[in-house]
Amino acid sequence: MNLAILAGLGIFGTIIVAVIVWVLLGLKVVNQFERGVRFTLGRFSGMMGPGLRVVLPIIQSWRRIDIRTKVIDVPDQVTITKDNVSIKINAVLYYNVSDAKAAVLEVRDFMFATSQMAQTTLRNVIGEFQLDEVLGNRESISKKIQQIVDKETDPWGIKIDAVELKHIEVPQEMQRVMARQAEAERERRAVIIKSEGEVSAAANIAESAKNLMKSPGALHLRTLQTINDLSSDKSNTIVYALPKEILEAFKKIGEKGLK
Repeated sequence: MNLAILAGLGIFGTIIVAVIVWVLLGLKVVNQFERGVRFTLGRFSGMMGPGLRVVLPIIQSWRRIDIRTKVIDVPDQVTITKDNVSIKINAVLYYNVSDAKAAVLEVRDFMFATSQMAQTTLRNVIGEFQLDEVLGNRESISKKIQQIVDKETDPWGIKIDAVELKHIEVPQEMQRVMARQAEAERERRAVIIKSEGEVSAAANIAESAKNLMKSPGALHLRTLQTINDLSSDKSNTIVYALPKEILEAFKKIGEKGLK
């Protein structure tokens, strides 16, 4: 009788030890930046927040999801702009998992799927703009790509934080054409500025001439002032222009002498 009791207690103790070990093997630690998706016999049975959690071995399984912001480097994409210029462009995409349940249940590999969606959207959006618009409106293009990718990945529990265009590579032939265009544009601006200066100078000269005509002797004083400025440099040759009035006076004197 005593042997039977001891044997019975031994089996009971073994079962208790086995249950304790079974539960201890199912203890899981979920970090603050993670969420756990738990399955019971293959069916979704709930979410696990940060802390110590129990996942019963054999019966239950779980998937660990990092909810921190992640970065996807979108590789170089060769695409054609709206004005038929072939360019190579790459970008970087920032995203995070907003719904861990959807990220596990709705898509097999959410990171790969998001990367492929970003590449396809980048090519499609660039094809809607001309080259000058791509080079000058990078911020608005990035915003449009972000909105499209965010809308498409929302059912997967993915939130797109930002999209930035990193590098745009233009063919060498097009770079030379753009350089000539920029040079021609600068020359055009230089000609316009020079002509505007000439117009302004002509207006000032005309105004000065009017003032000189209003004051008798002003032209003579201005002539003497110019000669004084030139005389400071001995290498200059001064050609003195007599006022028209003096020449007319000499002409009248000569005519009287002949009479």
